[in-house]
Amino acid sequence: MKEKKLKLITQAALIAALYVILTFVANSFGLANYAIQVRFSEALTILAYFTPAAIPGLFIGCILSNILTGCLILDILFGSIATLIGALATYALRRFTWVAPLPPIIANTIIIPFVLRYVYDIPGSLIYFIITVGIGEIISCGILGMSLLFSIKKNQALMNYFINPSQNK
Repeated sequence: MKEKKLKLITQAALIAALYVILTFVANSFGLANYAIQVRFSEALTILAYFTPAAIPGLFIGCILSNILTGCLILDILFGSIATLIGALATYALRRFTWVAPLPPIIANTIIIPFVLRYVYDIPGSLIYFIITVGIGEIISCGILGMSLLFSIKKNQALMNYFINPSQNK
């Protein structure tokens, strides 16, 4: 039991670290925040399809990313909640492979435009932000996330070999 708990904590920590790193990569291209965002890290929301450890990992990773990239407190709160909702719903709907990227796309497309408009007071309409955030999420979660999902599924036996070495005897 302790080994399983340790494995989940380790996976969550790795996912959080990857989320932060990928957010910094996107941020270096000016894509992590504001009206037009393509957070490469959001592709990791697909990991909730494979493990419940992704849920706290993504949430903590998003909180840390938002703090470290200088987001305002309400963005840290609501942006992280959007990622948490997306991860929870992806995990809940994991039986339906093609639905996996929809929860984070929908959660972020609904929540983040309000953050951009009312927290940052960025000029533009809510419809504009819905479109720009939605497109960014489709790229991040829909295209990159599903590519990651199918890559993991294709190589799952190899991943299991490294993740569960005690079962390889």
